[in-house]
This record gives sequence, C-alpha cells and structure tokens, in this order.
Amino acid sequence: MFEKIYSPVEQIKLAPFNNLYVKRDDLIDPFISGNKWRKLKYILQSAEKEAKNHLVTFGGAYSNHLLATAAVAAKASLTSTAFVRGERVENEMLLLCTLFGMNLIFIDREAYKDKKSLFKKHFGDDKNAYFIDEGGASLQATLGCAEIIDELLEPYTHIFCAAGTGTTAAGLLKGILNHKLKTKLNIIPVLKGGDFIKNEISKYVSNTENLVLHTDYHFGGYAKTTPELISFIKKFTSSTGLLIDPVYTAKMFYAVIDLQKNNYFTHNDKILTIHSGGLMGIFGMKDKFTISSTIK
Repeated sequence: MFEKIYSPVEQIKLAPFNNLYVKRDDLIDPFISGNKWRKLKYILQSAEKEAKNHLVTFGGAYSNHLLATAAVAAKASLTSTAFVRGERVENEMLLLCTLFGMNLIFIDREAYKDKKSLFKKHFGDDKNAYFIDEGGASLQATLGCAEIIDELLEPYTHIFCAAGTGTTAAGLLKGILNHKLKTKLNIIPVLKGGDFIKNEISKYVSNTENLVLHTDYHFGGYAKTTPELISFIKKFTSSTGLLIDPVYTAKMFYAVIDLQKNNYFTHNDKILTIHSGGLMGIFGMKDKFTISSTIK
C-alpha cells in the first residue's frame, strides 16, 4: 500500500523571502499525514514480514500518530490498538481513530512511561501483536524519512524541520549524508530543553556535522503555545494559503522567519521547509482560536 510517492515542492510567497520553499508532505494523505506516512512505511513492511496483523502503539489524546496508525491498519486489513496517555476523554481525533477500527486503552501517565511493560502485560501472549513505539520512533522510520531527500530534484542550502522525538530529523540527516550534500539540516525542537534531540539523532546517525539545533522556539514546551504563536499562525496562513499547526510546523516557520530577521541566511541561500503534516493537531487547541467575521 506504500507505493513510491513524491510530495510536491512549492515556493512560498512571503516577503522578504524570494528563496523559501516547502515540501508538502501534508498532501500525501489526509489521515496518514506527512512524516507519519513515511515513518509507518517500513514499520508496516516489517510487521507483514513477521506475519503480525495486530498493530499496537502509544500516544496522547490528540496524537496524529494514533490516527495515522489506525488508518494504515484499516487500509491494510489489520487490527490496531492504542494505549492513550492520561484519563479517558472523547475528542475529534479519537473519534476518527475508532471509526478506523482502533481499540483504545486509556492508561495513567505513570504506567504509560513503561511502554514495553504495558505491551507485555496486555499483549505478551498475542503472537499477532506488533509493538510500535510512540510516534513510530524506530530505525525503520528513519529509512522512510530519508527518502524525503531522495525525492528532491535540486540542492538546498538549508533544510528546516520541526522535531519531537528526532526520528524524522535522523532520517533527513541520513538522506543528506547518503547523497553527500553540503546542506545544513536545521531542526526546531518543539519541546523545552530540546538539546536532547541531538542524542536521539545520534542513535541512528553518527555523523552530525550537518546538523544545527535551534532550541529557543518551543513556546513553552510540547503542545504549548502563546498568544504570539497563535497570532503568527493566523497571519501566516492567511497571507500564504498554507495551513500550519501549533504543535510543530508553526514553530518551525516562526523560527525560519525570526532567523531571517537576525541575518542567519545569506542572499544566495535556498531554503526548504518540511511540512510534516499533523494539521488535525489544531483541534487540540481550538480554544486558542476565535472565529471572527467582517460582515456587518
């Protein structure tokens, strides 16, 4: 089901940039969106190779990964289960997960920390169960994300990507090194104290010379936001026609624009941003946005 696919690269018309581009991985699939599609590609192949037909994974109540896994399982005629971090809730994301047939198990935050134990306790005797870590973090996921670089038709001076676990970043770095590019990989950690991302990337890629971390754009931490970021999303989306989310891509684009203001780029630099999808994460922060009207 994961045939070769090339998401388009589009130029972003945004002053003062004349050299800013976006790889639209958000267009790959409405539910198996962006880097989730790429992460799950080889994970699913591995599960099929091991004759496992029950995907078991982990995530929060607004996890794009859970939705992507549920949709993948439905398309491949597999069973899926998710351990959901925290108290039992109902929301748009989990509704979609259940419509795709995913079984949800709500787990308190302390027990959730030991995912391997949870898997063993609930599915240790299920020979068909296949463990998928939170966010799809795995070696297989990095292989899928490395293919982003394979698809580029021209070189870029800088590539930007938001990061949570560092898996997508590790894949991008693999791809850059595989093609022997001089491209700088600029990673925007969306968690507070994001320096740990470099260690996570190092688990998969030993050479990190092309890697640059920008750790000051987390806006308070994972799934945290500020009025400034919300205002930025509104202005950016209305002026470019490109929808971004508060958890990942908004922080990345904010960083790119702020770095430009601080003379990080040269006039000749060509900049590529990775739109990693995950737009349904907006629903987890819908209370931060207000609907306005100009009709009198």
